[in-house]
Amino acid sequence: MKSSILDPIDAALHEDIGNGDLTTDFFVSNNQQATARIVAHERATVAGTETAAEVFRRVDSATEITVLRKDGNEVNPDETVIELRGAARAILKAERVALNFLQRLSGIATMTQKFVDAAANKHVKILDTRKTTPGLRALEKAAVVAGGGANHRFGLFDMVLVKDNHLAVNAGFEAFAKAVHRFREAKPNVQIEVEADALEQVRAFLEIDGIDVILLDNMKPAQIREAIALGKDKVKFEASGGVTLKNIRQIAATGVDYISIGALTHSVRAIDFSLELTPL
Repeated sequence: MKSSILDPIDAALHEDIGNGDLTTDFFVSNNQQATARIVAHERATVAGTETAAEVFRRVDSATEITVLRKDGNEVNPDETVIELRGAARAILKAERVALNFLQRLSGIATMTQKFVDAAANKHVKILDTRKTTPGLRALEKAAVVAGGGANHRFGLFDMVLVKDNHLAVNAGFEAFAKAVHRFREAKPNVQIEVEADALEQVRAFLEIDGIDVILLDNMKPAQIREAIALGKDKVKFEASGGVTLKNIRQIAATGVDYISIGALTHSVRAIDFSLELTPL
């Protein structure tokens, strides 16, 4: 696989503007100056402000930009998040792309904040997953942090997570244990996490030296408590699967170290922002 770094802002601007903004170029004077503000229409946790600001800079570096609500700040209806001053054409060309980023990323931050608040447990870290929009992972994971959550692995390259499909193609438990030992010797500073969907698996994994975290997949709170009792002070535990705003407090109360939630990034609702422009 060829290595390449996608610039999501350039990609989004090219996708939207293409060879030119027909409407703005023909119906807005090249000399027209304007001020504008991006306004929230609902309560939210803000994320993506610097990304939105960079969109306006890419279109016209002369645009004056003031970020009034930084990432992680709460915003209420009718409050201004960003103020702009510059060429009206440039502001209008950048408007939709900037809003798309701001609305999506603020949706992630807001959802994350809801889960953090619902867990009501400062000892539990709320983690994201790799269920992100292709090409936007770095921005979406930053939005999770803005909402009070924490990042799980960024990709396949920065930690080990052995899931059920990996175990299914392995040559048995003894071979798996040896593979853990080989990996630990080769990469002593890289975290190893394994997925368990039954207490029997938890017991077996606890017999293997070198495992850092056991992911408890779709387990009930009572099972999570039992798993933690088996491995207390030996490994960290992560709960995942079926986590909702209604049950996260109960899961957090089990004593689990981490709770990972794919919904933080894969199914959030965009926050309602709009850009209000005033010609000068």
